[in-house]
Amino acid sequence: MIQVDEKENIRRLYFIKRHSIREISVELRRSRQTIRKAINDASVPQYHLTVAKPSPVMGPYLDIVKGWLETDKSQPVKQRHTAHRIYKRLVDEHEFTGAERTVREHVGKLRPNFNEMSIPLEFDPGADAQCDWGEAQVSMAGVLTTVRVFCMKLSYSGKPFVTSFPTERQEAFFEGHRQAFGWFEGVPGRISYDNMTTAVRKVLRGRNRIEQNGFIALRSHYLFESHFSTPAHPQEQGRVENLVGYMRRNYFVPVPEVASFEELNQMLLKRLQEEDGRTVDGQEKTIGAAWQQEKERLLPLPRFPFRCCVSRPVGANHLSLVTFDGHRYSVPVEYGFSRLTLHAYAWRIDIACGDRVIATHERLYGKTADAMEIEHYLPLLVRRPGAFPYAKPVRQWQMPAIYRQFYDALSCNHDGHGVQEFLQVLTIGRHYGRETLEQAMGQALAEHRVDSERIRQLVAGNGGAMVNPGVYDHLGQIKVILPDLSQFDRLRPTVVAGGRE
Repeated sequence: MIQVDEKENIRRLYFIKRHSIREISVELRRSRQTIRKAINDASVPQYHLTVAKPSPVMGPYLDIVKGWLETDKSQPVKQRHTAHRIYKRLVDEHEFTGAERTVREHVGKLRPNFNEMSIPLEFDPGADAQCDWGEAQVSMAGVLTTVRVFCMKLSYSGKPFVTSFPTERQEAFFEGHRQAFGWFEGVPGRISYDNMTTAVRKVLRGRNRIEQNGFIALRSHYLFESHFSTPAHPQEQGRVENLVGYMRRNYFVPVPEVASFEELNQMLLKRLQEEDGRTVDGQEKTIGAAWQQEKERLLPLPRFPFRCCVSRPVGANHLSLVTFDGHRYSVPVEYGFSRLTLHAYAWRIDIACGDRVIATHERLYGKTADAMEIEHYLPLLVRRPGAFPYAKPVRQWQMPAIYRQFYDALSCNHDGHGVQEFLQVLTIGRHYGRETLEQAMGQALAEHRVDSERIRQLVAGNGGAMVNPGVYDHLGQIKVILPDLSQFDRLRPTVVAGGRE
């Protein structure tokens, strides 16, 4: 290969001394083609291999690696070989002795993937956000549990939001949006998504989608625009994909030990608050400072939040239970044969008859179970008090201490009729509310007058509102002047004169 100083000599002979290409070729013993290249290009010569160098370390394994990469084309995108995995398999299965770096260099040559390259993007404040799901493991109540993590990130400021759920169902998807918008104090103009089934019912050609009706209602309520990435192109969701990985590495390492989802989400919110002081690579402002600028450009929150639930028509069976998602929830026996609607939120279940909510339960996840309220079965228990010790709603009931104390006192004072009296007391509480009933039971116990009639007097005598003894004792010191009704006698002569007596 010709050297740069020899190039310079050729160019001087040609351009300065005016030698011909033939003369220079004869004088320097170089081909005319080489002389022409030097005349046309003064740059430093570059060496190019015409034949690949032999690779004594990796050469025997190249066909194996090529086979693995070829098979990967038919595998799920997230379950294909990485260079590290190829290296591990070569070591474990083929006794490879080379370095991992050698494997990485050859894999990069065998698999040039332009899909992994990205175009730098820049967004205006408030214009865009990205949303996706991730998953992580936590120790919840001593059990290793996989949780689903809703992730959203503002594209301009990089402000993140994450919260965890037991499921990725639509009601959790909606609830994640509601909480994220509250966290951002506004709504981004556009949100980009993967083609998740909670939003997309069917993927059509190009960017066209048939969307879920519930998602359209969510978008209409908050008035943002939606954008869906091309299938199998996760790099289009680069910001939120990075958030999913960052969240898992920084919020869930080491594995958190929590008692409940509520504790876990409080922990996540605390971590999110700390993110405001962090500066993203390539940015001058902190996330918090950029968000302060961005939130002024976000769409305003609507007056009322979106109703983050899915609704289903249901009917109660002969046990006054309705079934949803494999679990059963009780309703008052009076509504056992009515047309009901179940509203499933991420954390609770509401059951309504018309516009009136007649039952509310904490939502159940995991193994099949029943959620029962004793109040729902009181009319039947009053008629059949013998079933009280064996009734499943009674056995599931976590009886408060004041109830237990009152029940024990009734059992001692009413020979064989304590259950009937206690059910009468619970029925009173069904009408006046638990708080009022508990106050009445406490006062009755203090007076040593433990029976349903005294409870009825206490709650009904004050219009259902309990009055603590001594609170209004000062009212007895007020002197009330009664009117003189004899003054009305002056009107009698006038009435008689008018002929009306």
